[in-house]
Amino acid sequence: MKSIDCLPLVTERKSWSSCLCSLIPATSLLCVIYFIGSSYVAPENYEKAFTWGVADILQSPKVENCKSQCRPPGSEPLPEGIIRSKSNLQMRPLWGFPKKEKNSTSLFAAAVGIKQKVLVHKMVKKFLSSGFVIMLFHYDGIVDEWKDFEWNDQVIHVSAYNQTKWWFAKRFLHPDIVSEYSYIFLWDEDLGVEDFHPKKYVSIVEREGLEISQPALDPAKSEVHHQITARGRKSIVHRRIFKHSGNGTACDGHSKAPPCTGWIEMMAPVFSRAAWRCVWYMIQNDLIHAWGLDMQLGYCAQGDRTKNIGVVDAEYIVHYNRPTLGGTDEKNHSSVEGGAGNKKSSHSHWKDPRVEVRRQSYIELYIFKKRWEKAVRNDKCWVDPYQ
Repeated sequence: MKSIDCLPLVTERKSWSSCLCSLIPATSLLCVIYFIGSSYVAPENYEKAFTWGVADILQSPKVENCKSQCRPPGSEPLPEGIIRSKSNLQMRPLWGFPKKEKNSTSLFAAAVGIKQKVLVHKMVKKFLSSGFVIMLFHYDGIVDEWKDFEWNDQVIHVSAYNQTKWWFAKRFLHPDIVSEYSYIFLWDEDLGVEDFHPKKYVSIVEREGLEISQPALDPAKSEVHHQITARGRKSIVHRRIFKHSGNGTACDGHSKAPPCTGWIEMMAPVFSRAAWRCVWYMIQNDLIHAWGLDMQLGYCAQGDRTKNIGVVDAEYIVHYNRPTLGGTDEKNHSSVEGGAGNKKSSHSHWKDPRVEVRRQSYIELYIFKKRWEKAVRNDKCWVDPYQ
């Protein structure tokens, strides 16, 4: 029985072998015919066929949809769902997850030194209690001495010796990093905030449509350098100043340019998200004092600078004018030269740091003006909206 059952299998294998043997010559013959015939086909026909095939693929609905996707440069190799194009300054725990996410809508950043810790302490407490994210730029390199304050671990500390707030801002407040915040407060350290309320201020600038703003200065307690920054007691916001010519520029209701309108001082500026993205690009990487920037802020006002830039009178601060950046320090003095019998007093080479800072600021102002003029002259596609 077993031998009989095996016979069909053997017979079947032989039939398959004979079939394969008969197919091999036929297949070989067809291949020879194909290759001989293909040699007579014009090369351009191959190119056309290939081009048509690629064109069909590129014109497919899937590829057309992909073309319309706007992806951040460098993220193209990644699937879209894994891309995170934004970040923020919210601190995270080393393990676990926060019980409640803090949805801070605004950022407060300031360049600070330990000499002004009393004023800074008051500012930090007020802004923290209003739900702001806080970033302190330590220009004197001192960080540990702030640990006495209970809020120390709740704020971000960045330290670099003798750098300005504009140096810090250019490097640590990139628009993509702070894009989750509706407003960026970039203040000096010598400001009093006893009568200032951050949440009320934000509600006012939102209602008034101010893209770039500053709180007014209390004229009774502040050192006011520009009249437009002084508080008006009968208004919530003012956008221009009125003054006779005298020794300066005359300002009236017809004025359309800084410093009469569309202007704020740079000690306590507040920028909307959109305005800050523009201003950040205008900050020069090597001009750390940012002089001249104030006169061009109107180009970042997201529209009419006479309407979108203003000073908020209802929420005001005090400017104490206590410059400490670049203050007297042994690191800023010239070293003693020569041996014991040929010493030169370091005081003969000593330079007043504040004078040198002011001189450098004027130099940078000149450079910035020249760069602006050159950029306007060379960019044939740019149109000045205020000309």
